[in-house]
Amino acid sequence: MSFTELPATAAWAHREARSGFEVAHLRHDGGGHRMDGCTTAVEHGQAWFVQYDITIDPNWATRAARVTACSAAGRRSVRLEADGAGHWMIDGSAAPHLDGCLDVDLESSALTNTLPVHRLSLSVGMTAAAPAVYVRATDLAIERLEQLYRRATDDSSHQCYDYTAPAFDFACRLVYDGSGLVLSYPGIATRVA
Repeated sequence: MSFTELPATAAWAHREARSGFEVAHLRHDGGGHRMDGCTTAVEHGQAWFVQYDITIDPNWATRAARVTACSAAGRRSVRLEADGAGHWMIDGSAAPHLDGCLDVDLESSALTNTLPVHRLSLSVGMTAAAPAVYVRATDLAIERLEQLYRRATDDSSHQCYDYTAPAFDFACRLVYDGSGLVLSYPGIATRVA
């Protein structure tokens, strides 16, 4: 089952890990996609927001991301750039510890779990590693996050992937709609629009 066209907008209610809301605007951009969004949340008693602008190439590899966070600790921004072959720069400086990553994964966003499933195009039963450039929500700390996606099942309108992030001892089943956007991210978010 291939994915249909992305909608112009999407929204998620964030629950359990944090209480908040995420809204994203999605559009074609030179053969790839542009994804602009914002998550506002309260987590561990602290309010914060994260804005993002992500550029994706036609192969669904992240090419650039500008991320801004604001919390009681202040306002921060970071610019990520990638060559599409797994080499990254953070604010203009080479970041070899991120070599091999093709996706950006924002701690604050359910949207960014869309990127690897589109890029990987797994058949049912297949598993693939999808290491990502992981950006923390409040301080924008950047690290490499090893992840695995296993295409679990299909029905007429949904695809399911078993997702694992060993560094967090976290595993769940992600449910995607026909366009490849997350519908259900257990413990994190639920799509509402």
